[in-house]
Amino acid sequence: MNRVILMGRLTRDPNVSYAQKDNSAIARFTLAVDRRVSRTNDQNQQTADFISCVSFGKTAEFVEKYLRQGTKVALEGRIQTGSYTNRDGQKVYTTDVMVDNVEFAESKNAQGGNDGQSYERPQPSGNGSGFMNIPEGLDEELPFA
Repeated sequence: MNRVILMGRLTRDPNVSYAQKDNSAIARFTLAVDRRVSRTNDQNQQTADFISCVSFGKTAEFVEKYLRQGTKVALEGRIQTGSYTNRDGQKVYTTDVMVDNVEFAESKNAQGGNDGQSYERPQPSGNGSGFMNIPEGLDEELPFA
């Protein structure tokens, strides 16, 4: 079985291109995944792995639309290895995670990524009957509405 689950932050904005054949999206990005602290006292030791990720189709469109440098995500996919010969004639080996599913791992406000916009969610107010009034615009956020 080849399944991978990772949680980390994008090191830069995703690189998105479109296939010539069917115009489907292809998103490439690198995820910085923290390592557990080692037991050695070497302060110069790398504390994160930088993992190359690729997504296609609807998942790539989601990545293009919503993910930016620093966004913390949890993703699921599979490892794919490959190789090619570069211009110098040397064989280069690659390892990528082919991403099937991406989810946000923290809220936008926790990232500090509200793009300078101040948005405060309206709070429900009581009406004295023991029930709360639901403010305008909040009903589309309710899962049972």
